[in-house]
Amino acid sequence: MPDQITPGARVRITPAGLLFLATTSVGWGLNWPATKYLLSELPPLTLRGVTGVAGAALLAIVVLACGQSLQVERALWPRLCLYAFLNVTCWMALVGVALLWLPAGEASMIAYTMPVWASLLAWPILGERPNLLRVIALLLAFGGLTVILGGGGISITPGKLTGFVMVLGGAFAFALGAVLSKKWPLPLPPMTAAAWQIGLGCLPVGLVGALIETSHFEAVTPVGWWLLGYSTVIQFCVAYVSWFAALNRLPASIAAIGTTAVPVIGVVASAIALHEPLGLVQIAALLLTLGGVVLATRS
Repeated sequence: MPDQITPGARVRITPAGLLFLATTSVGWGLNWPATKYLLSELPPLTLRGVTGVAGAALLAIVVLACGQSLQVERALWPRLCLYAFLNVTCWMALVGVALLWLPAGEASMIAYTMPVWASLLAWPILGERPNLLRVIALLLAFGGLTVILGGGGISITPGKLTGFVMVLGGAFAFALGAVLSKKWPLPLPPMTAAAWQIGLGCLPVGLVGALIETSHFEAVTPVGWWLLGYSTVIQFCVAYVSWFAALNRLPASIAAIGTTAVPVIGVVASAIALHEPLGLVQIAALLLTLGGVVLATRS
């Protein structure tokens, strides 16, 4: 998932920027079915915590290799910990557990309503009054969520409702973190901020998992180990480095809209790899959700 959009990105669109953006979208999109599969072999909190801490360590190595510093001023630690909790801890824990009940494709659609909630939260926090585009975006997002929740008919299972609420909670927490970081930004290089937030955010998730879950790493299949490597290296390291590289080469709004490919890839990949349903209901939900996200971003 993206940390936050760097303001002041260059206006010129470059082929390299589009390539980096595509790498990010594919990396994050394919991680949805990968995580869903891994939940059949490892419990959610342990899975998300271990891969997150390992991924943060790899990202920190990249930061140092690029000649940047990991140093954080003492006054910034409370803010950094708050953003790590909202952007990472809530996201990793809530979405990870929710995937026990929800298909990966549906979860990715709900999760990527973040820009819509961010545009809504920007009113009380940043004083940005909602305009027509934001109102339409909100209506489209609610339409997409309604289709997802009621797509299987009038009967909604307790498990699906629980998963729905948890993913929505993770998306809302991430949106709150993004809006707060705009009001009180972290004066840190983007990759440094990402490495610290991922590490600080995933550490408590992994610790809680170690305390309350039973994990059997010795029983993980070869496919599972490959997917663990993917979630650690590609999702947390390659995709994040590509994301910040894209932001340096594309306007921030274009980069943000470009990430709408993530739920599309998540839905299609989950249908192919996990045989999740992909019919008119899922396509309608996807179109409504993405329409709301694009309008919220453009507004």
